[in-house]
Amino acid sequence: MVDKIHVAKLVLLLAHAFAGWMLCAAIIGIGLQVTTVENTLIAHAIGVPIIFALLSFMYFKGFNYTTPLQTALVFLVFAILMDFFVIALLVQKSFAMFASVLGTWIPFALIFASTFVTGLFTRRVNAHS
Repeated sequence: MVDKIHVAKLVLLLAHAFAGWMLCAAIIGIGLQVTTVENTLIAHAIGVPIIFALLSFMYFKGFNYTTPLQTALVFLVFAILMDFFVIALLVQKSFAMFASVLGTWIPFALIFASTFVTGLFTRRVNAHS
């Protein structure tokens, strides 16, 4: 039998990942309405680490159920799966987005890096408190 507490912890972690993905999608959606594709992708690349650093900071300060590496991997895999299944398959009906380094691969790296570094920093600060 699956432990309800573990399921609740996983749902909470995935809720943080979903919030980050949605905020990043909002940058893309709004950006494409008000500026060029290139400017939108630059804004997205700037926003991604800020969004995921803030969300991971909130997660680590409030819950801290997983290690920084585990959290970074969950956030990254969640974003990849959502981009693949929702954006590429359902919305764009194309995998062309995965050819863009600025639009896809740099943001993926920034999701991982900002989450991981924030987790390490937050744990270090909490250890010294």
